[in-house]
This record gives sequence, C-alpha cells and structure tokens, in this order.
Amino acid sequence: MSTATAPAPTVEKPSVAHLPYRPESASAARRLVRGKLAEWGLDELIDDAELIISELVANAAKTGCFLRMTVEITRITAGAVRISVTDGSRVLPVLMDAGLAAEGGRGLALVHRLTKGQWGVTLETLGKTVHADLRMRGAS
Repeated sequence: MSTATAPAPTVEKPSVAHLPYRPESASAARRLVRGKLAEWGLDELIDDAELIISELVANAAKTGCFLRMTVEITRITAGAVRISVTDGSRVLPVLMDAGLAAEGGRGLALVHRLTKGQWGVTLETLGKTVHADLRMRGAS
C-alpha cells in the first residue's frame, strides 16, 4: 500500500457522487464509474474498475458513519484513472491474506492485484480517502 501525499494530476474533470452509507450504494458507484470510463473511451478498464469501486464502497459502508461517502473517478493520464472513496472513519484499511477458508477479507487483496499495488490511503481531517489507480495495458 502506498500513501498519497499529493492529489493526482487531472486530465479530465473528475466525476463525483455523494452516496449514503449503505451496501446498495455500490450499484450507484458502479454506474458512475462505468459511465465515465465509457465516456472517456476507456472501456478496457470497466470490469476491473467496477470490482474496485464495489470493494471500496462496501468497506466504507461498514464504517458505521451516518452522513455520506464521496465517490470520485478522475482521469489522471490518457490511459489511467484514479478511483477514490472518502468516508468519515479514520480507521485504516488492512491488506491481509484471508486464506482459503475465510468467508471475507479478500477485497483489498483484489484491489491490490488489479492495480498492481497502486492504491493507498490519505487521512483527512474527518476521515480518510482510499484511492486506487488503474491503467490500461501499455499505459504509463
């Protein structure tokens, strides 16, 4: 895991949604990500991005916060995007080896694999932002 010290440079205007802390918010987040990636012509990233945003939103929904989480997708280069979820909890996510018998705990490992380790957490005044960078094959 890496910790971001500066915001990612923006190539396109980011797309942002404020969603309630409910598991059902994952479907709204997936629609946002899918729509933006299609608009930007980055269809190759849609499947992986939907898995990543689902995991990040599910983790935020488990924090016990009561207001709204912020979901954002930003195009950081011609072939790369940053997907982020900001929530009201300062509890950091933990990348763990869940093992074969575990019923959960594999989500961040999936994010780590899909992003090739390009994800991280930034502590905010009233919470944290978890981000994941996803690149098209051959993009820098």
